[in-house]
Amino acid sequence: MKEQLCQGERRLCGESIFKTGKAMTDPNKVIINLALFGMTQSGKSSAGNILLGSTDFHSSFAPCSVTTCCSLGRSCHLHSFMRRRGREVTLQVQVLDTPGYPHSRLSKKHVKQEVKEALAHHFGQEGLHLALLVQRADVPFCGQEVTDSVQMIQELLGHAWMNYTAILFTHAEKIEEAGFTEDKYLYEASDTLTTLLNSIQHKYIFQYKKGKSLNEQRMKILERIMEFIKKNCYQVLTFK
Repeated sequence: MKEQLCQGERRLCGESIFKTGKAMTDPNKVIINLALFGMTQSGKSSAGNILLGSTDFHSSFAPCSVTTCCSLGRSCHLHSFMRRRGREVTLQVQVLDTPGYPHSRLSKKHVKQEVKEALAHHFGQEGLHLALLVQRADVPFCGQEVTDSVQMIQELLGHAWMNYTAILFTHAEKIEEAGFTEDKYLYEASDTLTTLLNSIQHKYIFQYKKGKSLNEQRMKILERIMEFIKKNCYQVLTFK
């Protein structure tokens, strides 16, 4: 049944190129490729550092866009992260950090070209497992800026973007401080967010900082990401 679902997905993808990534050929090691998208000051670079367990990406508060070019980070090996086919598997994470859009200094054309070239360079052959749209949980998900960010993902990933996109809500501790549960937060979300969640099959992650160590944050997010990748039959999106 699972293989039938995967085959059906390939048919639906039309001209998009899908394959099992090279990293999946070693039964004892899995490499997952992720790309971060989102608006300026949404917390992309900080989220990338959590995913990597490092400080590869420059992250700071600023009244303007901080990231101006794409950068790839690679994590150390996470031994015995999961079991696959009865074996303990080591995980390595590769994360592409991208300039925020809308950007305070760069045009949409510049940002799009920068990200397009980076996706082709880093994931052209191995493929992208998941794009994470990074969104602050304490900022309403509505307006033209949000629409522009989603549109850029659609343009860069193509018509199969929905199968390879998830939302990462940063600053999720603000939800608890306001007396919301995750379910209540999503129930009262804007129509824009509800429509997007429906489109991407409700793939979302809440990132909490308050009261949690960096390693706890990292492991919970990676476990959730692996759930999405497994449901997608470990397929990847490649770029010509």
